[in-house]
Amino acid sequence: MRARESEEMMVPSPKGEGFFGECGMTVPSPNGKGFFGGGFMTEQERKQRILQGLEETYPTAGPELHFTNPYETLVATILSAQCTDQQVNRVTPAVFARYPDADSMAAADPEELFPMVKSCGFRSKAGNIIAACRMIHEKHGGQVPDSREELMELPGVGRKTANVVLSNAFGVPAFAVDTHVFRVSNRLGLCRADTVEETERQMTELIPEEKWGKAHHWLIWHGRRVCRAQRPLCGECTLKEWCPSGREGAAEPAKKRT
Repeated sequence: MRARESEEMMVPSPKGEGFFGECGMTVPSPNGKGFFGGGFMTEQERKQRILQGLEETYPTAGPELHFTNPYETLVATILSAQCTDQQVNRVTPAVFARYPDADSMAAADPEELFPMVKSCGFRSKAGNIIAACRMIHEKHGGQVPDSREELMELPGVGRKTANVVLSNAFGVPAFAVDTHVFRVSNRLGLCRADTVEETERQMTELIPEEKWGKAHHWLIWHGRRVCRAQRPLCGECTLKEWCPSGREGAAEPAKKRT
């Protein structure tokens, strides 16, 4: 981890009470104060403004994958790795019609499932989905488990997928870090992390637990619509006043990369 660049300071919330609760909390600030949003503000105030801005900009943010139960959530999330949600949504209606639950998927033949999902990528996805459902059938009575530890025992399920299922299927507080969340969280200066694990740790310390699931979707929506990996639309960003990357001239959309 990076060494702390300055000592901790007491930071009052600009509104007395805000996204982070009671004012006057102790936070580390890398620059003490900086010129953001037309005036000087502390690092904690800047992060609070960004999170409030995300919530205001994306009040209806939610999953863009289509699912109706934990089984469908699990299958769709496995298929979505390195694939667009739109493509997954084109595939899953036929998959769920043929294999409506974990028990029926457990009996599937990978050679029959793969042609149905091959447009979503790797052949291993079909094998992992069937193997995961067999474990669910044998070990969990056909019901997708609702704990991170048990979910991560399933083939093809890592921490991100487990957190997505926990949050979206079971309403369990969890903060999933995918490529968009990792990129946007760091680009906005909400965290300083080199790994998804460290990003999750820092963000769950920053954001109240009851907003973990919502914040995950705010960041994904912002990453897909504005803060793109290539040529982010900084000029259109509602957060540009408080974004350190935007202020440093990161990737203006009108300019060509050389």
